Amino acid sequence: MKICCIGAGYVGGPTMAMIAYKCPEVTVTVVDVLPEKIDAWNSDDLPVFEPGLDEVVKVARGRNLFFSTDRKKAIKEADIIFVSVGTPTKSYGAGAGRAADMVYVENSAREIAEAAESSKIVVEKSTIPVRTAESLKTVLHANTKPGIRFDVLSNPEFLAEGTAVEDLKDPDRVLVGGEETPEGKKAIETLVSVYANWIPRDSIITTNLWSSELSKLVANAFLAQRISSINSISALCEATGANVDQVAFAIGKDSRIGSKFLKSSVGFGGSCFQKDLLNLVYLCEHFGLPEVAQYWQGVIDINDWQKRRFSSNIATSLFNTVNGKRIAMLGFAFKKDTNDTRESAAIYVGRDLIEEQANLAIYDPKVNKGQIYRELIGEESDQNQQIEVCEDPYQAAQGAHALAILTEWDAFRDLDFQRIFDQMVKPAFVFDGRNILDHSKLREIGFTVQAIGR
Repeated sequence: MKICCIGAGYVGGPTMAMIAYKCPEVTVTVVDVLPEKIDAWNSDDLPVFEPGLDEVVKVARGRNLFFSTDRKKAIKEADIIFVSVGTPTKSYGAGAGRAADMVYVENSAREIAEAAESSKIVVEKSTIPVRTAESLKTVLHANTKPGIRFDVLSNPEFLAEGTAVEDLKDPDRVLVGGEETPEGKKAIETLVSVYANWIPRDSIITTNLWSSELSKLVANAFLAQRISSINSISALCEATGANVDQVAFAIGKDSRIGSKFLKSSVGFGGSCFQKDLLNLVYLCEHFGLPEVAQYWQGVIDINDWQKRRFSSNIATSLFNTVNGKRIAMLGFAFKKDTNDTRESAAIYVGRDLIEEQANLAIYDPKVNKGQIYRELIGEESDQNQQIEVCEDPYQAAQGAHALAILTEWDAFRDLDFQRIFDQMVKPAFVFDGRNILDHSKLREIGFTVQAIGR
């Protein structure tokens, strides 16, 4: 069997690497339009940082895992083609700011139809709106050559960045949706047989196309909802003297609720939650369900408010002005164990502080300097006088008025805070946006500490 994946990003690269790793008899080729991305996958410096990914890629690459820019050849030779291209939120036209932009998915469908010389199974791997398969099928079938058949399946990803390799090795479930026809069921079984090489059959769920597509959006919406729910309570905890971590622990012991995704923070980020929620809101409005749309919009609004509340609290605590003050920001990735900055809370907090004329000193162990500048000011230039990207946390803290924890990197727990305190302007403030530090110890050193929900 030969598999092709169009798109070498955060989903396509790791997913195909794991399939090749677990299925040595299957040839897997990942293609992309960006030569620099393919070059990175073929190097020792992968474009995606995930714990354990290097080892998986090194075992399979060159054996049965290949990264290429020759999309036409890979499509022509493949039995199964995964479409794992970007579906960003539209920035133009109808649905701007909410609907998913499907231009890359449609372009992939046209490319498949043009290059294919035999029947193919086409798998939606990108996060897409409900009924995208209908559009894919329409484009494919309108451009089909005689004697060629395309079966379209939905196989959404449920990866959490930072644990993607473990999620791929031992997933909660794999979801495959297809048409409930003899041909559709045969296509489903073909894809299921690939995953069954290492995943128990009872963990592989099969549904119709529309249920599979919607399940991905709903899963992310429910997870984001839990974060916004506990973050809304964090504000009440601060007002009343309760401790949000204690509240979360208590309610998490209820088996009906459970403890996961009840960690209060400065706000959720990442490539999926915001985008999928916006898409869900748009779909609800499109199908005449304004009350449902308003409900899910509320989850987004609380997340935006939590980020603004954090940056506002920094300014208020520093005597109502951060003008000219140095704020050390530790962490820029949206979560630990990844270099992904998409929708990171640090971006929004940083922009708010820049607008208030603060000077930012930023350190993240995995996010490079160009990426930080690009996210904050739209370009990679380091000429902005308000931003300094630092080599280590101690450089960032030198002469700082405040220290803000934006990403929960484990290494931040073990810093020499006495050393940091000694080199900061007094009074020295710590704003723990992830509640990962020992606040009692920090106060003993002399810090003024403010934390989410306490």
